[in-house]
Amino acid sequence: MTALVRLRFDIGYDGGGFAGWARQPNQRTVQGVIEDALARLLRLDPPPALTVAGRTDAGVHARGQVAHVVVPAASYSAVNGTMPRRLAGLLPADVRVWRVSVAPEGFDARFSALSRRYAYSVCDDPVGVDPLRRHDVLWHPRPLDLDRMNAASALLVGEHDFAAYCRKREGATTIRRLLRLEWRRAEPPADRAARDGAADGRMLRASAAPSARRGVAVATVEADAFCHSMVRALVGALLVVGDGRRAVEWPSEVLAARVRDSAVNVAPAHGLSLEEIRYPQDEDLARRAQETRRVRTLNAAPDTHPGPDTAPGAPSPEAQGPAASSNSGARDS
Repeated sequence: MTALVRLRFDIGYDGGGFAGWARQPNQRTVQGVIEDALARLLRLDPPPALTVAGRTDAGVHARGQVAHVVVPAASYSAVNGTMPRRLAGLLPADVRVWRVSVAPEGFDARFSALSRRYAYSVCDDPVGVDPLRRHDVLWHPRPLDLDRMNAASALLVGEHDFAAYCRKREGATTIRRLLRLEWRRAEPPADRAARDGAADGRMLRASAAPSARRGVAVATVEADAFCHSMVRALVGALLVVGDGRRAVEWPSEVLAARVRDSAVNVAPAHGLSLEEIRYPQDEDLARRAQETRRVRTLNAAPDTHPGPDTAPGAPSPEAQGPAASSNSGARDS
């Protein structure tokens, strides 16, 4: 019997050139590119199947994506210690595997996760976004009031049925626990340069680039899991609060209705980045994975809180076999 080893991959990518994470026929995807590189490096046919923490949509970026893969132990031992460097020579420049490690016992990239954290970046300068940031920052041509946006965001935090902000998937629950939703304005580079210059006695003249004048508004969005298009729908609702077209209470009223509202525009994908996946201590990984496979109910007890995209009575992807498991992951964007 072939000895196997489960590996954890820490991954980053520029989503602009991909049709999302999940492997699709005749499409360039993050999963497909990494699996094909792994097959070449480890000389495996068919390619090993990755299970990911959060399946990102086309155009969505990631700095802190996590996946796991099971491979023959002998194949891994041949490249142990050099795997990230060797993969760097096989992967295109828009995707990196930063770290490869043997996964602790009980680790599942998807089901062991405690939370996923995204960032969405917006430039609200009327002239436009800095050309060097146009691929990862949305231009919103109306000034944004972040105090209004944070007030509206606070009304959305907690465990709710987010059906109004999710693209419906057959058999999938839309109940999620939103842990954090807040906006801040990143310090403009000109202000930072002026501050640093003043500290050493120099006087600097600020540049006039949009990001230098106003900075970039960044939303931090963290939840136990997200359903399809949830983050970008929330951002879209909050943008029209920030520019004054909707009342502060409007996003929470949409949430309470539990149906999709045509007035909620899903924000474009390129402003969104998956920043971090949080996991429990090693000794709690298996228990967390077991808990998150259970079915969500709105007022579930904390110790029975279930996990992402699980339908009542539906088998887990692992129970459906390797083909289903290979694309498994909470649909987070």
